[in-house]
Amino acid sequence: MSDGLSHNMTALEAEGARALPAAKDVAQRFEVQPHPAPASEEAWAKAMDELSFGAAYSDHMARAIWTRGQRWHSKQVVPFGPLTLSPAAAVLHYGQEIFEGMKAYRHDDGSIWTFRPGYNAARFNASARRMCMPQMEVEDFVGAIAALVTEDAKWVPTPFGSSLYLRPVMFASEAFLGVHAAAEYTFLTIATPVGLYFKDGLSPVSIWVSDGFHRAGPGGTGAAKTGGNYAGALLPQEEAADAGFDQV
Repeated sequence: MSDGLSHNMTALEAEGARALPAAKDVAQRFEVQPHPAPASEEAWAKAMDELSFGAAYSDHMARAIWTRGQRWHSKQVVPFGPLTLSPAAAVLHYGQEIFEGMKAYRHDDGSIWTFRPGYNAARFNASARRMCMPQMEVEDFVGAIAALVTEDAKWVPTPFGSSLYLRPVMFASEAFLGVHAAAEYTFLTIATPVGLYFKDGLSPVSIWVSDGFHRAGPGGTGAAKTGGNYAGALLPQEEAADAGFDQV
């Protein structure tokens, strides 16, 4: 092992595999601001009964800000709600945006677990590097998740195949027009209770193979989890749906 890595482990895998502190310890990195008007019991019960993907959201979201010279600061769990964003925010014009997707599961004993969050943190930082965005300490990334799930534990569903889907996202929030990396970024993690992704449940899905569109190419951003890659896939995905297929 001349490079310090196992021959069958990539640098990204090695970064994701390192041991993490206890969730309760990293959660303390985020100050909690309880929601003054959380969802009503009726709204909560409806969301937990329907479990539609991305249709209802938990009461809170985790937030942090990066500014040049200050690095990451203002780490908080705050009430879920609309954002105030300038029409000149760099993300709207130059597409500096990345995200992750992961889940929190409730076990039979009532405890709540995520699956390998260190790997999501490592991939999030790999996407940030490619999109010329600031990286985040793994402990902050996992701390945001732990703090949010702890505060919104009631939103983790119990039926088989269900989970609390977590969406960490970072975008360039500085207001400017000019082609260069932004000086301010906003990090958020939001959560939505979900059931199985495909309507037919745990069964095979039909795939439409398209050779007329390309999502990635050598030297491109295909390995980065950035919104633009997904936008480019929407047209062939619609073609697949029109042809009666589940996915492209």
